[in-house]
Amino acid sequence: MFKTFKTFLAVAVSFSIITISNAFADGHAAAIKKWSDGEFSLSVLSAKDREKELNWFHNAAKPFKGMSLKVVSEGIPTHVYESKVLTKAFEEITGIKVQHQIIGEGDVVMAVQTQMQTNVSIYDAYVNDSDLIGTHARMQQAVNLTEWMKGEGKDVTLPTLDLDDFIGLQFTTGPDGNLYQLPDQQFANLYWFR
Repeated sequence: MFKTFKTFLAVAVSFSIITISNAFADGHAAAIKKWSDGEFSLSVLSAKDREKELNWFHNAAKPFKGMSLKVVSEGIPTHVYESKVLTKAFEEITGIKVQHQIIGEGDVVMAVQTQMQTNVSIYDAYVNDSDLIGTHARMQQAVNLTEWMKGEGKDVTLPTLDLDDFIGLQFTTGPDGNLYQLPDQQFANLYWFR
């Protein structure tokens, strides 16, 4: 019996070591812990739920690991933070590289317009003002997120994503009732007509 127990113990320890080393092999567990306990610690989610969510992102991104994305936005503090901090977190957690370029607002609009008119991809994603929503919907050059998140993008849409958590969805919804962008940041708008 002792020999059988020793064999069982050796197999169990070996399996545990292999499992643990596989979990840490790509470094994602350490990155998830670092970001969960650091930059993302100010959250309504518990540490356990934050790590679970970040692990979901890691696993959902596996088919895309090693890919690169080009993103552009205007140079306001929110987007600079995204460019310097969030892209680093995203890459460490998912293995997807993001080149987030900061340019002037007029240049962002020009790049969006050029890409839509020529069908030549300049950037993979634009962080642009929601007042372009009518243009996006009319030209049908932007992804219909409502349909995409239910269909083709279902496997990479966070199951716990709650659209009601976003402020300003009405500004990023097209005339057809579909969502074309997630609000990233919101300006306080007041229009006064006399």
